[in-house]
Amino acid sequence: MAANMFVVPQTRGTVLCCKCGIPMAPNPANMCVTCLRLEVDITEGLRKHVIIMYCPECESYLQPPRTWIKAQLESKELLTFCVKRLESDLKKVRLVNAEFIWTEPHSKRIKVKLKVQKEVLNGAILEQSYVVEYVQQDHMCESCTRFQANPDQWVAAVQLRQRVPHRRTFFYLEQLILKHDAAVHAIKIKQMDQGIDFFFGNRSHAVKFVEFVGKVAPTKSRHDKQLVSHDPKNNNYNYKYTFSVEISPICREDLICLPPKVAASLGNLGPLVICTKVTNNITLLDPFTLRQCFLDTDQYWRHSFKSLLGSRQLVEYDVFNVEVVSPEYNVGGSKYVLADIEVARITDYGKLFYIRTHLGHILKPGDRALGYDLYGANSNDMELDKYKGLVLPEAILIKKSYEEKRQKKRGKPRSWKLKSLDMEVDDTKGRAYEEKMNSEYEEFLRDLEENPELRFNLSLYRNKDYQPSEMASASEGDDMPSVPLEELLADLDLSEQEDGEDSMRE
Repeated sequence: MAANMFVVPQTRGTVLCCKCGIPMAPNPANMCVTCLRLEVDITEGLRKHVIIMYCPECESYLQPPRTWIKAQLESKELLTFCVKRLESDLKKVRLVNAEFIWTEPHSKRIKVKLKVQKEVLNGAILEQSYVVEYVQQDHMCESCTRFQANPDQWVAAVQLRQRVPHRRTFFYLEQLILKHDAAVHAIKIKQMDQGIDFFFGNRSHAVKFVEFVGKVAPTKSRHDKQLVSHDPKNNNYNYKYTFSVEISPICREDLICLPPKVAASLGNLGPLVICTKVTNNITLLDPFTLRQCFLDTDQYWRHSFKSLLGSRQLVEYDVFNVEVVSPEYNVGGSKYVLADIEVARITDYGKLFYIRTHLGHILKPGDRALGYDLYGANSNDMELDKYKGLVLPEAILIKKSYEEKRQKKRGKPRSWKLKSLDMEVDDTKGRAYEEKMNSEYEEFLRDLEENPELRFNLSLYRNKDYQPSEMASASEGDDMPSVPLEELLADLDLSEQEDGEDSMRE
């Protein structure tokens, strides 16, 4: 019915411009856009040139009166900073759009094109674009000035320590710090025995860093301060602050004998358990019953126990026979299967061990596994002596071993790499210490390849030196753990200086 109705065609009326006389759509000013712009300039009185202070050391900009904002060229943060510098001007007009105009990076000029609107003659709204030029003037911020005058002139220091014979925890913690930019305000980072020292130019930055470490690891901390100077006339005190942060010595894959009180509080767990994950909580797994429990930071430091055996005491076993005794269980997102297994140390085939393990889902005859040799271990653990009549298993397996297959790929680059902190390292400790560090770092890289959950919170980057053709035949890597390409990030080189600040390690 609507298709047969007669529709009156509508035409839009036009009027003549009072200035040039061309037909135009009517508006309150009775002038065309060209004439209106000739009569009225809505950008008159708005600043076209602005001087901004730029710190070349830390690449930050001064937001008056004393705030320094770190921003990259043509970033969202820098555009917001530039628009805020015109806050008084933008009260006169309405901002519609803002965008960068490309300039030479070394020209010390930043150009921003702004589109604004304003009500002009008789209520007509006029829209106009104009360009604001920002001139950078180099001026070092307070912290950089202090550091240039005296690099050791820090205000707060954070001493991270872990009383274990390896640095696996610090390798992992380093990647978390890089991912979250937790040490972005550190003026110096120094590698120490059993830990790392971070130096800050502001106490609040150190406090924030200590809070970050407490969220990713079970820690306890204490702080102290030392008076540096005192002005009695103005009643000003200058202190140096030191934060001592101790990380729990319990690490992933450690074998632990729980104290009787802790085992009772966890529902008679264990007492022999394996640490499967460490965040701000410690995840414990009973390898014989597949029960899992969590210890938070307060619970651990209330009893403060140590591990029975650590990852450096792992022994390699050959697997001869596997007999599954339970279905597959999903415990905390990980799959386990109980199995009775026959193994022997690769260095001694004269003694066979018949043990129960939680790795029945990944082990098969002919494989190799890493575990703790309780048959030949001489442990003087006080907590173990408290359990009268406890029968220890001859071995406890921790994970599958790929060492034999890795020998074929030794010397070949990985398809991924990690960033590292700009850290001062003591080069006077000799070649043996350097080889030990490289060996522990290689073990950390292997752990990342074998454990997807471990690399979930880390940033892995594509290795430009990696050539896929260098890989051997596909059969060589059928059972080898590796990092999928979809998990890797592209390493963006924004400037040559960035390469010097964040070195890369393969």
